[in-house]
Amino acid sequence: MRSKVALAAVAAALVCASGARPQPQALHLVRVATGLSQPTYVTAAPGEPGKLYVVEKTGRIVVLQNGRVRKTPFLDLRGRVSLGSEQGLLSVAFHPRYARNHRLFVDYTDRNGDTRVVEYRSNGTRALPGTARQLLFVDQPYANHNGGQLQFGPAAWLYVGMGDGGSGGDPENRAQNPKSLLGKLLRIAVDLPVAGPRVRIAALGLRNPWRFSFDRKTKDLWIADVGQNEWEEVDFLPRRRLGERINYGWRVWEGRARYKPGEEPARGALVFPVAVYNHDQGCSVTGGYVYRGRAVPAARGRYFYGDYCSGRIWSIRGGKVRREPFTVPSLSSFGEGSSGELYLTSLDGSIFRLAG
Repeated sequence: MRSKVALAAVAAALVCASGARPQPQALHLVRVATGLSQPTYVTAAPGEPGKLYVVEKTGRIVVLQNGRVRKTPFLDLRGRVSLGSEQGLLSVAFHPRYARNHRLFVDYTDRNGDTRVVEYRSNGTRALPGTARQLLFVDQPYANHNGGQLQFGPAAWLYVGMGDGGSGGDPENRAQNPKSLLGKLLRIAVDLPVAGPRVRIAALGLRNPWRFSFDRKTKDLWIADVGQNEWEEVDFLPRRRLGERINYGWRVWEGRARYKPGEEPARGALVFPVAVYNHDQGCSVTGGYVYRGRAVPAARGRYFYGDYCSGRIWSIRGGKVRREPFTVPSLSSFGEGSSGELYLTSLDGSIFRLAG
């Protein structure tokens, strides 16, 4: 039985700096799974239509097919991950040629709370523990702001979102320090025939890019960066600028407002957000995807994002922000199916799909 999240129109309210107001729409959500253990991400593997991989914060990746979760996990890292409030198994990315090479990559915080990005190979049914190869290790000075998203971008670079290391206000100013990997968007050349993986800084000045994504059609980059005291932000970068050294401003800027008036950003092209909302609307932005599926034509080309605390959902197209008429409690992530359909995860154990 398909159940829908409430469709009632919400009261008019400002949802971002542009003053966008909610509009009644036919869009709604369909619950497709329940009973998961704190899902933090959902995605699909190339060449496997109809199958979803769900990342559970507690350390497992499980397979969801035909509305049912397989009993045997695809990967089980329980016992290796730390389980603090922002820690755990945070995401998985399948190689663009996974159907042939069966390579996948996971991001998690280990039992000391440090970030590890590890490559595995699978037999097509399960990831093989003996194939583990660490690509990245980052010491985390505090327990929060771990980032955690993995995404493949153009030219098969693996992109890694790293938070500023935690605490509050980035006390050591790591996000603006080009010698630190914290507060950065990194990229790893996983296919180059070198002795070790080649890691580069793609952007700096990020506080906690918990979720970012590439538009599967245009390859433009969208980043939702969690704010400090007042502002949550969504950043946009067209594909043609991916090779530039970009600076998103933190801790000098929070959203479009000055956070440290006496400081200036480090080197890099300063990019301001395309959308912001204040803490009257929520407290922690959860980034999503540009919808490119077929099931909901009215949503095509819209970038969807939401807030973990309030559960509110917004979308952007053509520079205009719209409040969507549904909410998801404890919104932890968005994800894409193999054909571009949009999914949303809740830490309460549920997964939803966008429908029209």
